[in-house]
Amino acid sequence: MNVDQQQMEDLTVLRPRGPLIGTDAEQFEIYLAKAIEERAGRVVLDASTVPFADSRGLEVLADATEKQIRNGMALKLAGANETLREALELTELAALFEYFDDIEAAVESF
Repeated sequence: MNVDQQQMEDLTVLRPRGPLIGTDAEQFEIYLAKAIEERAGRVVLDASTVPFADSRGLEVLADATEKQIRNGMALKLAGANETLREALELTELAALFEYFDDIEAAVESF
């Protein structure tokens, strides 16, 4: 999986390219965990290039946001499409995330 990473002052924007499935989701989990640790949770996930996620991809997102919640934050999702949002809603995970239309709005929320 290709993951673009952009440092913006004291936060990180991660943009995975492609579906969050199987081993790609596991690879993304490493990027996400590292960014959360290095930036004290100040991470935005640009989901605009994630067409869908399987159960492993949803698990990666849920685990990351649960870590964030323990630190008083939530994982910020920017540009999540209807398919991804629907999967989060169907699995009752949607309420764990903060949603933004674009990266700029998510970054400004810090």
